[in-house]
Amino acid sequence: MRSTTLLALLAVVLLYLVSGALVFQALEQPHEQQAQRELGEVREKFLRAHPCVSDQDLGLFIKEVADALGGGANPDTNSTSNSNHSAWDLGSAFFFSGTIITTIGYGNAALRTDAGRLFCIFYALVGIPLFGILLAGVGDRLGSSLRRGIGHIEAIFLKWQVPPELVRILSAVLFLLIGCLLFVLTPTFVFCYVEGWSKLEAIYFVVVTLTTVGFGDYVAGASTNQNSAAYQPLVWFWILLGLAYFASVLTTIGNWLRVVSRRTRAEMGGLTAQAASWTGTVTARVTQRVGPTAPPPPEKERPPLPPPPCPAQPASRPLSPAAPEKTEPPSPPTPPTPPTASALDYPSENLAFIDESSDTQSERGCALPRAPRGSRRPLNTPRKPARPRGPGRPRDKGVPA
Repeated sequence: MRSTTLLALLAVVLLYLVSGALVFQALEQPHEQQAQRELGEVREKFLRAHPCVSDQDLGLFIKEVADALGGGANPDTNSTSNSNHSAWDLGSAFFFSGTIITTIGYGNAALRTDAGRLFCIFYALVGIPLFGILLAGVGDRLGSSLRRGIGHIEAIFLKWQVPPELVRILSAVLFLLIGCLLFVLTPTFVFCYVEGWSKLEAIYFVVVTLTTVGFGDYVAGASTNQNSAAYQPLVWFWILLGLAYFASVLTTIGNWLRVVSRRTRAEMGGLTAQAASWTGTVTARVTQRVGPTAPPPPEKERPPLPPPPCPAQPASRPLSPAAPEKTEPPSPPTPPTPPTASALDYPSENLAFIDESSDTQSERGCALPRAPRGSRRPLNTPRKPARPRGPGRPRDKGVPA
């Protein structure tokens, strides 16, 4: 995960926590203040009804009662009724051990001895990974069974010529509905009947338990009315199956989000490539339209190069090495033509032309004897040897025709 994505996610979680804190404060703080006022009124009424009890003695008594309730004592139990009820019988202790390895931890029953706390540390370190492995296996098997059953329903829909996209949506909805019916709605009605809770309290306990929050204000089997030793172990097996179902649902949601993320990245990559191609095409078209209309640079900005100095040429030059006695009168010198800069004005042309043009300019700039146009040499005469192009650069000797 990128650092920017991680920081954005952290900011969203913190904002979510702050918003939840504000909502809970607005909903619960007035109720707390009202309960505190009612407790003060009850205390004053008790002191007025029993003037022999001092305020200090009553405060100590209330503190001892609170400590006893925190230690697992039940105020409904006394020495005359339900004296055999214990929060640490075999069924309750089994349920407490199950809340440790499932990391629910209701908190209604807590350890008060040092030996029990020390044993709980090692028990949790070994039991939590072991339960995680069991939960993964049960969730896989449970999800496979539900998907296999839903697969038969999908086959029926496909026989009815239902579109595959709609069949996938219906299968996902059925997977959620069947799981909620088995592990949320059915236990809600069971707890309403057995525990005597309202529907809101029962579904509140179900959701808090299956999300492993476990506040402990509502715990199944914690009241003294439940005398069955197998009730809380059965509740723990329901917790196992419910957690496995929720784990499979979360795995499915994670896989779906992963697929959606990959598709989104692929689509964004395609859009980026199309945008880059479109930008390049538009730029090329604009360049083609603007390029020919741009005026060429004026020739005045680039002055012509001066002709190179010519070496001194003899007045008469032998025409061929075979007849040295024949000389040809020199023709009148022609005026030097200014060098053309067309080959240098456009650097995109062939660079070899620049080299040849420099030699041509050197030849044109020198007053060399030239034969008249009308006179042509006969075909059987041998070709003249090649004249050197410049100092230090002799041309290859021509082969006589």
